[in-house]
Amino acid sequence: MNLEYKLNSNESERYKRQLLLETDYGFSQKKLKQATVFIAGAGGLGSSASIYLAAAGVGRLIIADYDLIDMSNLNRQILYSTAAIGELKAESARRRLTELNPEIAVEIRTVKLEGDISKLIDGADLIIDCLDNIETRYVLNDFSLKTRIPIVHGGINGYAGQISFIAPPETACLRCIFPDAYKADGPIPVIGATAGIIGSMQAMEAVKYLTESGELLKNKLLIIDGFTWEIANLNLERNPSCRACGASSA
Repeated sequence: MNLEYKLNSNESERYKRQLLLETDYGFSQKKLKQATVFIAGAGGLGSSASIYLAAAGVGRLIIADYDLIDMSNLNRQILYSTAAIGELKAESARRRLTELNPEIAVEIRTVKLEGDISKLIDGADLIIDCLDNIETRYVLNDFSLKTRIPIVHGGINGYAGQISFIAPPETACLRCIFPDAYKADGPIPVIGATAGIIGSMQAMEAVKYLTESGELLKNKLLIIDGFTWEIANLNLERNPSCRACGASSA
């Protein structure tokens, strides 16, 4: 291992409990320290995912969000306080995550994700999809298809949420799963704990992927209904007619 990634004494103490996983689970703290993760969206999902990735010691986080914090965000976007209302989410997120773990680097992107996003993602090993609209998710999907950088997809609605690990060409792409764009008539209802559950699961998928340990949700869509606690793990497969990754798209 390059000495650049040697853990210092603070990190050895901070990650003490995680280091216990290295013997039996194939976990590697040094691999996390080397990693760069791009988090698309700093809302409910992004808040939870980024907190746990920062706490876990992912060496470089890139947070992309151009919205301002408002009061209606605070039931689920746990990165932010009432005093932060009116601030850019990305700016507030960077401050909070750096306070949580000064051993990591946090960068922000305060522009829309559209067109060529390669410079925004800038060397990421993994993308965390914490968005709330399908059109921007398609932008991430197209980038993933082009670069082979995987996506951990998450979505929530009310008490329910879903998560999948998308790694084309090995797996179905996002447009295979959701072939048609859709738009909600109004704000999506959500209880904050739903965002916390799915965002935390996205962080766990990311840690497993980055440390090459554990089974991933490849070609699976895990759906959790927190209202009834029904859980479904749906099998997915590539769609040969997919507009993004099918034969006609080449």
